[in-house]
Amino acid sequence: MPGSGGRALRLKRELLLRLMLPLLAIVGATALLGTVVAQRFTDRVYDRWLLDAAHSLSRQVRFDAEGRASLVLPPAAETFLTYDEIDRTSYAVEQDGHHVGGHLGVPETGTRLRHYDHGMAFDTTIDGQAASVARVEVSDGAGHSAVALVGETVRKRVRTRDNIVLLLAPVALLAGMAAVGAIVWGVRRSIRPLEAIAARWNERSHRSLQPIPAGDVPRELMPFATALNNLLQRIRDMLARERQFAATAAHQLRTPLTGLQLGLARASEAPDLESTRRVLRELEASTQRSARMVQQLLSLGRLDPELRGALECRTTDLVALAADVGSSFIDRADHAGITLELIAPEQPLRVAVQAELMSEALGNLLDNALRYCKRGGRVWIAFETSPPALLVCDDGPGVPQAEREQVFERFVRGAGVQVDGSGLGLAIVREIAELHGASVFMGESEAGGACVTMRFDGAVAAQPG
Repeated sequence: MPGSGGRALRLKRELLLRLMLPLLAIVGATALLGTVVAQRFTDRVYDRWLLDAAHSLSRQVRFDAEGRASLVLPPAAETFLTYDEIDRTSYAVEQDGHHVGGHLGVPETGTRLRHYDHGMAFDTTIDGQAASVARVEVSDGAGHSAVALVGETVRKRVRTRDNIVLLLAPVALLAGMAAVGAIVWGVRRSIRPLEAIAARWNERSHRSLQPIPAGDVPRELMPFATALNNLLQRIRDMLARERQFAATAAHQLRTPLTGLQLGLARASEAPDLESTRRVLRELEASTQRSARMVQQLLSLGRLDPELRGALECRTTDLVALAADVGSSFIDRADHAGITLELIAPEQPLRVAVQAELMSEALGNLLDNALRYCKRGGRVWIAFETSPPALLVCDDGPGVPQAEREQVFERFVRGAGVQVDGSGLGLAIVREIAELHGASVFMGESEAGGACVTMRFDGAVAAQPG
């Protein structure tokens, strides 16, 4: 695929840039360090020679009885001291700022001071030319001293330093080229497993969503391969849920739609108005059941487990929420002759939930309880505080022990149930509970009927009141 090739190319370029820039910085620092080392090596060699010459000059210094210094330097020694084919050499003896002998204009101090065991050297200028000077102090042992100075221009130093740098340059260049080659080879080899995974993905993604084999994937890339396979698994699960939902929805809607068609045919063929009205009343009840089923199917369709991480939960008072939802069922309970109660604790019970979904879950529980209670029966909402829990109980026939887990499956209803229903209400309750990290289970109420408990623990712990 062109897009994947472009991404791989950009990844290679990015890796190369991230590795090459530090390498260039290291090469530059190495070159600078090499130049400094060459300069220091050259300075030490030539400074030693100047210091030796300055020590020889100091041995020609004499002190009289009053401590005044004088220089006694034979012509042959002066010729030996100043002869150089390349650089110009100067010497002088100074005492307390007074010139004793030698050449004028040789400075006694300068820049880049370099200290040695028996003297020092520094950089300066002599007659406008860059030079290095060695300085040695000489004393008569009676408290009188003078300074012997020997300096020379730096042509030989510069030439020697440059030759050393030129000698090191090919080695540094070869090392840099080898490092560049190693980086390019390493990046290409590191990218190759990613390209292999991408190739497997491209070969199989349009035909199959099965996991991609990761046995030969390097350990460092194993999290990537695992994440990719986990993504494929989630896609497979999502598609399976969608197929199951579509199949069950089609199956469950086929029967009521067929009944509506047959009812309409019966109404059109009814011999009199009363018969037509009777059929229409049956169609009205069937339409209400169908509408309730469609509503529950739509509710199930939007309860995707993948939404759990993105669910926006807010701290909500379960007691106030239950009172609000319960109030919408009061008229229905009165019409059916059933007592609907809210047994509220003294303090608010705060839990982090998505209020709309929790209202829908509670509405399904109340709808179930009112359907199974007979006239004169009782339905009540109760609470537990530690951990926080919501209970919807009734005094109806209850659910046998063997069926209490199965009734939470989709389209499953208890054996011998005569009440109208789709078998989706408790399934919706369980999926809403799972989205909130809560647990839900069926039990027996104190009156012998059913009691559904939704308990909040773990990720949705109660908040302080």
